[in-house]
Amino acid sequence: MNNYEYIIASLPVLDKDMHAGALDPEGLTQWIRSQCSAQDNALIDKLLSGFEGSGLDEEFYSDASRSGNSYVRDWFAYDLTMRNAKVRWLNKRLGRPASMDTLPEPEPDAAVVSKIDSALGIEGILERERALDDLLWTKSAELVTYDYFDINVVLSFLTRLNIVNRWIALDEESGREMFRKLVKEVRGTFGEVHYEG
Repeated sequence: MNNYEYIIASLPVLDKDMHAGALDPEGLTQWIRSQCSAQDNALIDKLLSGFEGSGLDEEFYSDASRSGNSYVRDWFAYDLTMRNAKVRWLNKRLGRPASMDTLPEPEPDAAVVSKIDSALGIEGILERERALDDLLWTKSAELVTYDYFDINVVLSFLTRLNIVNRWIALDEESGREMFRKLVKEVRGTFGEVHYEG
């Protein structure tokens, strides 16, 4: 188990612009899991649960911040910064208090927030989502700059595999639906907000 050299050498090269049929994300994920120990599968569980959208609350991020794995800690710290930036951006569009529905986080890096805010300023829905995913993609790669054959490289691959998988099926209507879902997720108890931008 945990023959990282074999696992990593067997992984395909990912490209953000891959098309349907180029990959079998589910099958690839299952194969990776079959090569990993129970301990590493627990880390994979934690990582993948962050892509499901539900349960991403203060407890989730607090738990991630205490992980013994550096990739999990750093990835979810960045993920939280991005999600909070999205909420603040949406709050501004809806005329709500900026911090409403954000989650507590350590003071984020101003340069990181500036890049995220720039991406959020893009008008087109799909173009905006692509820019945000480009930031996630870059961050995932940066987190393993000095890792070669360890679980962090595998976790980074799975992160980017999820980004690719999301874009394989995405079209303009899907982009609008994503935006409507975002509105629904962050409006909390604000009431029935209808925004079709």
